[in-house]
Amino acid sequence: MTENRPGSTQTDSERETQAIRGLAAAYSRLREEIGKVIIGQDDVVDQLLISLFSRGHCLLVGVPGLAKTLLVSTIARTLQLSFRRIQFTPDLMPSDITGTDVLQLDPESGRNVFQFMQGPIFTHVLLADEINRTPPKTQAALLEAMQERHVTVGSNTYRLPTPFFVLATQNPIEQEGTYPLPEAQLDRFMFNVVVRYPTAAEELRILKQTTGGEEPDLQPALTGQQILALQEVVRKVPVAEHVFIYARDLVRSTRPDDELAPEFVKKYIAWGAGPRAGQYLVIGGKARAILEGRFHVTTDDIRAVAHPVLRHRIVTTFQANSEGVGPDDVIDKLLAHVPVEVKERAKALARG
Repeated sequence: MTENRPGSTQTDSERETQAIRGLAAAYSRLREEIGKVIIGQDDVVDQLLISLFSRGHCLLVGVPGLAKTLLVSTIARTLQLSFRRIQFTPDLMPSDITGTDVLQLDPESGRNVFQFMQGPIFTHVLLADEINRTPPKTQAALLEAMQERHVTVGSNTYRLPTPFFVLATQNPIEQEGTYPLPEAQLDRFMFNVVVRYPTAAEELRILKQTTGGEEPDLQPALTGQQILALQEVVRKVPVAEHVFIYARDLVRSTRPDDELAPEFVKKYIAWGAGPRAGQYLVIGGKARAILEGRFHVTTDDIRAVAHPVLRHRIVTTFQANSEGVGPDDVIDKLLAHVPVEVKERAKALARG
């Protein structure tokens, strides 16, 4: 199939290649603009952008004061997207997020009619601050909207804007009076992103840059329509058979009762990741590949997104907790264990 413009013989494949190159160039501009405000946190920025271009949502875990809100609002500004923040509290109701029907006087008929008033969820980028501070009923309202990308109030359904991207934060050091998200709800987040303290050099730059009077001038890099188009491109990136096998075996190795599970998994993991983890490994690998300007996915791309995809999808045992072994430690061991078998299987497939 070719374009019908005079003198043009560009195929669909060539157009997709141009789109991938365009996304890689846009990514470079994004990183440059975000770097004007956010110092360091390169892995966090990468994971957020990978999730955005994969149509996923992120859970950010980090102590207060690490500029999580500033990071999210900066990304929204550089992408020309609307941004809203909800501070979750124990008294927050589902209608405070989704919106509600309000009785108003119709000036034409003179009668009282119900009119839907949109809640803060009707935005492109939503920061759900301290999502574990609100009761399960309110959490469920947000998480259902994340999955379905629409809100139902009464008998009416309202579509959310596109693109729609939720970043929820949790404070890992203060758990009194909180409502931890169940594992089934955590699974709705593509990535669990850990925001760590800056290095000494980065912290010195932060002190110098943020205590002056100058405000950085951010230039938008992408529009909402461009993001939607690029999200379509991500899905079309080719993946080799051995990469699919690697993603599958990596996920299956997290399940203690699976034949692929090594002994340390049976010792440290009570419940492993489900098939959605494999889907997100592949989609995240696709996004990472084209953000770096490559037209194919490698096992290194899968490995790069393994921690944020898997860390909230595995449940460690009491023995692991007593020995101080966390999900990231188990994932490190898996990444060192699984590739040996996969490479041999890939060679066998090539010979077959």
